[in-house]
Amino acid sequence: MAVQMSRPLPLAARPATRWIQLGLGLVAMMAISSPQYVWTLFVKPFQDNLGASLPAVQITFSLLIVLQTWLSPLFGMLVDRLGPRLLIALGCALSGAGWVLSGWASSIVGLYLTYGLFCGVGTGIVYVGIVGLMARWFPDRRGFATGIVAAGYGFGAIATTFPIDSMIKSAGYRPALVTFGITLGAIGVMAALGMRMPVPAESRPQAPTASPSGVARRGVSPAAMLRTPVFWLLFVMMTMMSTGGLMIISQFAAFSHDFGVANVAVLGLAALPLALSVDRITNGLTRPFFGWLSDRIGRENTMAVAFLMEAAAVSIMVLLRNDALVFVILSGVVFFGWGEIFSLFPSTLTDTFGTENATANYGFLYMAQGVGSVLGGPLAALLHDMAGSWMPIFAIIIAMDVATGVLALAALKPMRRNYLAQLA
Repeated sequence: MAVQMSRPLPLAARPATRWIQLGLGLVAMMAISSPQYVWTLFVKPFQDNLGASLPAVQITFSLLIVLQTWLSPLFGMLVDRLGPRLLIALGCALSGAGWVLSGWASSIVGLYLTYGLFCGVGTGIVYVGIVGLMARWFPDRRGFATGIVAAGYGFGAIATTFPIDSMIKSAGYRPALVTFGITLGAIGVMAALGMRMPVPAESRPQAPTASPSGVARRGVSPAAMLRTPVFWLLFVMMTMMSTGGLMIISQFAAFSHDFGVANVAVLGLAALPLALSVDRITNGLTRPFFGWLSDRIGRENTMAVAFLMEAAAVSIMVLLRNDALVFVILSGVVFFGWGEIFSLFPSTLTDTFGTENATANYGFLYMAQGVGSVLGGPLAALLHDMAGSWMPIFAIIIAMDVATGVLALAALKPMRRNYLAQLA
């Protein structure tokens, strides 16, 4: 496999179809984002209704992420072979059904089998399928395009956070789950039915550009990829970043209550739902922004900037945790420094190993999110219960952010350069 240098195809030479596909992917991603990003609003109602402990309920969240991620190689292979339309539609339907059925779960096991199983499998099919699809449609703007659809996954809960919070308070959590499960599932299915793979004339394999990140021209098989140190370094780095982010996402309501800021009014709104809404905005904006930036200054350089920025934001947020306004603002900065992993890692992976097996290859890397969910969900809750404080957890998050930012420059950058040079 040879690495060649050429200029990207001009925008006018690209068909408009791919922008329609990008829009459909964005809508579908928004439709399946709430099971993860609004989960924290349902934790207390599930605890009260099922009489379960916090660690037991948080296993549901970890199960969702584990199934979403650890089965993603299978999901990716199925999409690569069978096409995106029906599989992504099935994923959207399963995600919505998981919410509807979990509203009637009468035991903790029932919650695992509905919210955890259905939503985990459904969101996994959709997420991996759409990211892999956009990597094919946009070889010249890979970081930006994967960032846009990943932003849909971060943005989607913006429209649902306040309505769901309001419905839980006024009518209970069951009507909220049923109403939004049906609505979001239907929207996702309709978007998915318009998706398809590009034909060669619509998306020619893009020859590598002079980007400092480097790009492999041809595809590397999953088996060959798994034998490279570059892949496993990417896996470790994504695991660390996923763990820190999911620690914050899954425990956000719990530690905001413990800090005494959850119900403090900020700009006329309670700090907790306001922070969740701000976080969804920044968690969405960061993905296309840093994807776009990485298309220009290189993947590893962008990783270092984003991850070290998150470390600084978490540190300041914890130091000033009793100020509700500062808490809301800095929580948004934290998510701006975290959410871009879902554009930087898939684009870096596809740059390195090519587009031929892009969906299946990303499925293996996306398993790192599942590892992070175990460490960031129930294990973080257990650590809190043992220590009686959130401070050890935040110390771990900060340390992992710094370590990953340093690894991007000190290890990943030279390793990828050497790997691509060997292909020349």
